[in-house]
Amino acid sequence: MHYRRIGFFTFSILLIIMITVGCRSTPSKANQTSIENPLFLQNNIHAQAGSRDTKASYANWTDPGAGHIIIPVNTPVVFGRYHRGLTIKNLNDGKFIYFEYNSKNMGMSAEQYIRLITSSQKVNLNALSEIDQKGINSGKALVGMSKKGVRIALGYPAVHRTPSLKNNLWIFWRNRFNTKVIEFDTEGKVKKIRF
Repeated sequence: MHYRRIGFFTFSILLIIMITVGCRSTPSKANQTSIENPLFLQNNIHAQAGSRDTKASYANWTDPGAGHIIIPVNTPVVFGRYHRGLTIKNLNDGKFIYFEYNSKNMGMSAEQYIRLITSSQKVNLNALSEIDQKGINSGKALVGMSKKGVRIALGYPAVHRTPSLKNNLWIFWRNRFNTKVIEFDTEGKVKKIRF
């Protein structure tokens, strides 16, 4: 009987230690960037608001259908993690976006991707052309836009379909199943959009 009590007591202590250590290593909202030092989005994030939560993807989902919303460039955000990628908290409204991320398809880690799409400084949109600003505000690629304007409007195309931004064909996912191709001319301006 005495050995059973010691065994149960030892087991209880070990269980408490495991739970405490496990909680510290589990990704949570505590792993987010400091709210005192928010990062600003360097491109629009296209998302789909559902009845329970809002989802987005590294694949951009530039036209996912019902519930399509745009978190605009220069929005202050903080990041966290969840099992399929990242959480993005919009500091303007306090809402969370569940952002699925595939490091293999993007050719970079989640941390590298965060550094790519954010900065401590806002994007100077006034330095862009009128057509770029129009496309960015509407979250669309428009004929005549620059590559920079399209990248801000739609986000970075997934690397497994667009290996380099130097290419004159960028492929974006409209939703989980369909893509659209943005074709640029030799001057780096949009000349055609194909669905």
